[in-house]
Amino acid sequence: MLYFIADTHFDHANILKLCSRPFADITEMNEAMIASWNKKVTNADSIYIVGDLLFRTKNPEAIISRLKGKKHLIIGNHDRSWLNKCDASQYFESIDNLLYVLDGEHKLTLCHYPMMTWPQANRGCYMIYGHIHANANAEYWPLIEKSDLMLNAGVDINNFAPVTFDEMVENNRKHRAEASSRKSAFDVDAFFAEAIEQQKKCDESEGDDDGNDNG
Repeated sequence: MLYFIADTHFDHANILKLCSRPFADITEMNEAMIASWNKKVTNADSIYIVGDLLFRTKNPEAIISRLKGKKHLIIGNHDRSWLNKCDASQYFESIDNLLYVLDGEHKLTLCHYPMMTWPQANRGCYMIYGHIHANANAEYWPLIEKSDLMLNAGVDINNFAPVTFDEMVENNRKHRAEASSRKSAFDVDAFFAEAIEQQKKCDESEGDDDGNDNG
């Protein structure tokens, strides 16, 4: 079986606040994600880690050694600081900045950063990325939202666990729908708030004109 994951940020205490993760502290987050990982992934499975596995950890091997599977790391912006603290070759089948993979059914380009174009994008190749967590407010989001070929492997939209390709597709669909719903709700609220304000101004104006304020 093939699995994908990104942006676990093991040992990153501040990520709890930055991404509103539902854990009491960093120890609870680490243990919950390790348990979820090992519940799904066996040592016979391959798992592609699309960046930011750890963050400034003092002992990376204490976590990596507990994670099952044949691990392939696509380097994220927070990975270089810990990679030189251990013999990564003992734990990873491959380490790349960008990787092109065939899973038997799909063509996949894996990069920590979402790319606007990638190899064979016009032939149905998927872009598997991380980095942006669950952010749907940035200027680039509408471009990602419109592309069914761009899939976020990050734990913040994938239930803090590794996912199969099909699970990732479904979780991204839900995330896009929820983000669109939130945006629509915000726009509706803003519309009605402005309409109410305009109505108040009209009422005040009418009261001034006829000299009879019934307010």
